[in-house]
Amino acid sequence: MRVLLIKTSSLGDVVHTLPALTDAQRAIPGIQFDWVVEEGFAEIPAWHPAVAQVIPVAIRRWRKNLWQTLRSGEWRRFKARLRETRYDLVIDAQGLLKSAWLTRYVKAPVAGLDRDSAREPLASRFYDRRYAVPRDQHALERVRQLFAQALGYELPQGIGDYGLDRTQLATPGEEPYLLFLHGTTWPSKHWPEAYWRELAERMSAFGWAIRLPWGNAEEKARAERIAEGIAGASVLPRLNLGGVAKVVAGARACVAVDTGLGHLAAALDVPSISLYGPTLPGRVGAYGRSQVHLCASGPDAGKGDRVKPCFDDLLPERVASELKALLRSAETN
Repeated sequence: MRVLLIKTSSLGDVVHTLPALTDAQRAIPGIQFDWVVEEGFAEIPAWHPAVAQVIPVAIRRWRKNLWQTLRSGEWRRFKARLRETRYDLVIDAQGLLKSAWLTRYVKAPVAGLDRDSAREPLASRFYDRRYAVPRDQHALERVRQLFAQALGYELPQGIGDYGLDRTQLATPGEEPYLLFLHGTTWPSKHWPEAYWRELAERMSAFGWAIRLPWGNAEEKARAERIAEGIAGASVLPRLNLGGVAKVVAGARACVAVDTGLGHLAAALDVPSISLYGPTLPGRVGAYGRSQVHLCASGPDAGKGDRVKPCFDDLLPERVASELKALLRSAETN
């Protein structure tokens, strides 16, 4: 059976789709998926053994340069690639108008969420088969349920399996280190820089090496300030997604704000502390074994405000204590 999967972005959403592939692969021997995904995340689907082809799409870039996209033939080539393979089914796991629109270019039945379940109800009009999946649960479990209904198998019990092999990414023989994933999008999701530095000082005092990645100039400057003068703390060079994944896979543990790389750490089975302020982890938190969620509890916590800070009461002392407990637990398991 050959299925075309459409799940274009974001990083967390892409990662959350992996366990559904594992479920399907175990339930239907020989099933293969081709995956339409934003070009910036195209490395991730290729790591899963059920994925035969990755088909990059560049909706974000194309929107900014629509005329150039049409003139260059890039859009035409993308549509032609969708038509190259005969599919038994298309699954739109995004539930948005932009993802539903892409299904028009494939000659196969299209499955997706019904209007009460999709993030954008109008997207369901593009589907031949519509399925109800309750909203009040983790996003990863919703995708697993959609796949089980669309492909006709019983949903496996227990925690979802991302199907990734951490050892294939990690570099053997490196000294143990902790990874601080300090970069995120919303200003309100940022844990205070002074707290990061105090946490680095505390963990360095226990002999841990600390690595800090970055993705832009602002994040690099923050990483340098956090690491300055702290023994064993180092700022990584600029890395692409694959390079960051190798560093994540090799870490003994991560501390992360609400960011896509935190979900990648969970997918690679890296013990992690995730820090939540304006958002709550119930529906979109890091999912997996050895995942600890610490939530701010101030008056603005959990309200979804993109700007207003709310982390004052989530102190480095508590995070360090939880991190040390997580490391001890990982050593005994």
